[in-house]
Amino acid sequence: MITIGNCSGFYGDRFSAMRDMLEGGRLDVLTGDYLAELTMLILGKDTIKDPTTGYAKTFLRQIADSLDLALQREVKIVSNAGGLNPAGLAKAIEALGTKAMVAYVDGDDLRGRLDSHPDALTANAYLGAFGIAHALEAGADVVVTGRVTDASVVVGPAIAHHGWKRDSYDELAGAVVAGHVIECGTQATGGNFSGFLTMSPQARARPLGFPVAEIAADGSSIITKQDETGGTVTIDTVTAQLLYEIQGPLYLGPDVTTDLTSIRLAEVGIDRVAITGVTGTPPPATLKVAVNSLGGYRNSAEFVLTGPDIDAKATWLRDQLDAELPIGPDYTWSTYRIPAPDSPTEEGAACILRLNARAADADAVGRALTAPAIELALASYPGFHVTAPPGRPSPFGVYKAAYVRRDRATETVHLPDGSTYEVPSPLAYAEKSGASAETSRATDKMTPRTTGVTPRPTGATSRRVLGELVYARSGDKGGDANLGLWAPQWRPDAVVEWLLGTVTPEWVRALLPEAAGLAIDITPLPHLRGVNIVIHDLLGDGVAASTRFDPQAKGLGEWARSRFVDIPMELSPEELL
Repeated sequence: MITIGNCSGFYGDRFSAMRDMLEGGRLDVLTGDYLAELTMLILGKDTIKDPTTGYAKTFLRQIADSLDLALQREVKIVSNAGGLNPAGLAKAIEALGTKAMVAYVDGDDLRGRLDSHPDALTANAYLGAFGIAHALEAGADVVVTGRVTDASVVVGPAIAHHGWKRDSYDELAGAVVAGHVIECGTQATGGNFSGFLTMSPQARARPLGFPVAEIAADGSSIITKQDETGGTVTIDTVTAQLLYEIQGPLYLGPDVTTDLTSIRLAEVGIDRVAITGVTGTPPPATLKVAVNSLGGYRNSAEFVLTGPDIDAKATWLRDQLDAELPIGPDYTWSTYRIPAPDSPTEEGAACILRLNARAADADAVGRALTAPAIELALASYPGFHVTAPPGRPSPFGVYKAAYVRRDRATETVHLPDGSTYEVPSPLAYAEKSGASAETSRATDKMTPRTTGVTPRPTGATSRRVLGELVYARSGDKGGDANLGLWAPQWRPDAVVEWLLGTVTPEWVRALLPEAAGLAIDITPLPHLRGVNIVIHDLLGDGVAASTRFDPQAKGLGEWARSRFVDIPMELSPEELL
């Protein structure tokens, strides 16, 4: 067994976590995930100003504080914090003077090499875990990478420890699932968890502990956390992370295709959840590439509408501005909710109406936008004011996914002794399995349109809040929104049957009117007691370009839980108690 902890789920996570994890208990490896689609865009902008940057500077400060302790405790550190410049990060770590053996993995950077996106700001293929494994097998104390899959920083150490081969698909798939659970940090221990009220006051009183995966030779694992830390690890907190940002029954990776329907969960102790039964098949013949391009400039103005006649005030404002704004930019107005009557506070009697504008030219969304808006301060609806002074236009990025054959990206390990090693491609295994670039690309899109489960007869129903029966977790994948719904463990199996038989694309569109007209994929995951939903294009061109109220769909699940739906009378919460 190998014990792997995580100390970061994003660029900006808790700074003290690296030292806290090293001091908190026995670990073999400590990992950190610092990269997201938006992070790559941020790092790309950094490199425009200074080509020597492009890596997560927070990680460097953390490791400067903690590397001596890691060496003392013989804990390896593996992270994708190298971003666009893993060589620069490795050099900076070596300059700390700790004598740590530092290796780095690159080959993911395809800028200037994609015919479909010749001017991309960033273009990074999602590499796998075997380069990390080779670096650890060669004696590295620290391994930093460019863009590998989030789970790879966990899978690589497991490969090195257990000696798995390229075709150890079930074992690799099990490690991918463990890596997926812990890579977002405290989201596995109660963070962003719909059932947070079921957590004990003690669990919520302390900072949430970061997760730990104990991975066995057969790929099975136990998810836990260190003692004396906040939060909790249960089947439901693990399920919440498993349903986060997935896109179908198959989880495609550069090393293995993981069958998410094969996952089995069981509580085996306090704050200990076992993951077993995971199966895998050969990986696709293509690599996914995250492409970020500069899309232009955007700006916004937020108007406060207060008191009576909200609709009339909004209509007058929009008519006034529509007549004055320049032709060319893409304008969108937000929706709003009429405040409750007789509010005891002014804020409670108000709502926000937001004007968003995007254009290729910064000037088109500069004073050309803000001047007409502010000039109405004394000439529009009663109570006119804005939330903040006009701002300057800011550049935004557009995210797209591309796919390339394996030979377009050469995964290269740079070892502490100065030598390099090119990681062999698993393409031969993929081709033996019958995969092709086209079938891999089609599989990645995952287009199951219905659950495939016959709806249960419901009989008499009542209108109830969905959240009385289910938990949810949501997030973004480029321009798509992911939404997982599942029945908590303490609900009877009848709730699971109702959920699997009820959730269809049509039901989702009725539940979430913003999804009207959009393609929706539904994947039943009965062993996880729930379903996964992908709403295509809800987020437009991705988080960096989205003008949606919740551009990363983080609150989408809780919005869904707040909606009223028809629930069979026999499943009403009173009947289930």
